[in-house]
Amino acid sequence: MAFKPANKIQDLQYFGEFGGVNPSISDSSTYTFLSAKTMFDTFEGNAEGCYLYSRHTSPSNLYLGEALAAMEGTETAHVTATGMGAITPAIMQLCKAGSHIVASRTIYGGTYAFLKNFAPQIGIETTFVDITNLEEVEKAISENTKIIYCESVSNPLLEIADIEGLSEISKKNHLQLMVDNTFSPLSISPAKLGADVVIHSLTKFINGSSDTMGGVICGTQEFIDALRNVNDGASMLLGASMDSLRAASILKNLRTLHIRMKQHSQNAHYLAAKFESDGLRVVYPGLDSHKGHELFQTMMNTEYGFGGMLTLDVGSLDKANDLMELMQERNLGYLAVSLGFYKTLFSAPGTSTSSEISEEEQKEMGLSDGLIRFSIGLDNDIKRTYQLMKECMCDTGILEPQFALN
Repeated sequence: MAFKPANKIQDLQYFGEFGGVNPSISDSSTYTFLSAKTMFDTFEGNAEGCYLYSRHTSPSNLYLGEALAAMEGTETAHVTATGMGAITPAIMQLCKAGSHIVASRTIYGGTYAFLKNFAPQIGIETTFVDITNLEEVEKAISENTKIIYCESVSNPLLEIADIEGLSEISKKNHLQLMVDNTFSPLSISPAKLGADVVIHSLTKFINGSSDTMGGVICGTQEFIDALRNVNDGASMLLGASMDSLRAASILKNLRTLHIRMKQHSQNAHYLAAKFESDGLRVVYPGLDSHKGHELFQTMMNTEYGFGGMLTLDVGSLDKANDLMELMQERNLGYLAVSLGFYKTLFSAPGTSTSSEISEEEQKEMGLSDGLIRFSIGLDNDIKRTYQLMKECMCDTGILEPQFALN
C-alpha cells in the first residue's frame, strides 16, 4: 500500500535516550571523538553517524530533516534557520558565476529580491516568466540555465504551477526543478510530480505557531551531502543553521500538520465560496473560477484540500487598510505578515511581503494595491467568522449594508 504524506510522518518512530516518547534534544554546539582519525574522517565526510559541529548538523536537526523528507517523499532533507536560509544556499549550490535561472514572476518578495538584486552581483542572472505558460518557460531557457524555480502555489497571487509539465521541460534540458511548497504542505507533493528539490519555510504552516523561524531543503542524498560539504557546501559555508531546540519544537508541531491543514483548507474554502457568492473578487484554488483549479485537482492529495490561503481584491489600498484594521479591532485576526498561524492573518502584499517588487512589475503580474492576502486560521465556527467579516466589509463600504442581513 502506498503511504500518504501524513502517514509517513505518523509512522516515524524516535525514542529518546531514556525511552522518552520524544527524542532527546542535542543541546551541544560541538561533539567529541574517541579518536583523532574519526575526527579527520568526519571532516572528509566518511564517518557516517558521527557528529562534528552543529553548523554542519546535529541529531535533533537530523530527526526533523528525516521527518520532512518522509513528508515530501525525498531521500533526505537539510533544515536551516529560516526559509531564505534554505532558498539561497540551494540556488547557490547549483549555480555559479555565468549561470542562468528561469523563475516564476510571482514568487515571495524575498526570493524575488535575491534573484533580481543580489544574485547578479555574483554573476547569476534570472529571467522571470509567467510560470503557468509552459511555452514561455521553455523559450526562456538558455545554454547557461541551471534551474527552473517556482512555487507550487504562488505568493501572493495563488497561481498554480504545472509541476509535471515543468519537470518534463527540466529533464529534457538537463535542468533542476526547484519548487517552494510553503503554501501547500501535504496538499501537493512536488517530488512525486517530478521536482528535484523541494523547499519550505518551516516558519509558516509546518510549525504553525508563529514562534520560530526555520527552513528545509528536501532532495537527494547526493545534493544534501553537497550542501553540507565542509569545503564548498553552500549551507555549511553560509551558516544558516537551525538550533537544536528549535528543531525539536518544530518536530513536535509537525505531528499535527495533517489535522491543521485539513481545518485551514476547510475554513478557507468555505469563506472563499461565500465571498464569491457575495460578488467579491476572491481568488482561491478550490473555486471553479480559479484558472488553475483543474490543474490543482490533478496534482493534489485530496484529503488535505486546497490550502489555507486566499486573496480578496477590495479595490484600493485605503479600503484594504480600513478593512484589515477593523477586522483586527473586532478580533477576527491579526494585521500581520506570515501565514499558517491558528489565528487568521491578513496583509496587503503590495506594500508588505511583495514590496521588493516594483510598482510597474506588480501591475504587470496583476498585483493590485487593493489586494489582501489572507492566511485563514483554525476557527471552530467558520460560519460565525464569515458573518462578522461580512459586517466589517459592510461597515467599510466594500459591501452594501443589506449584505450584512443575509
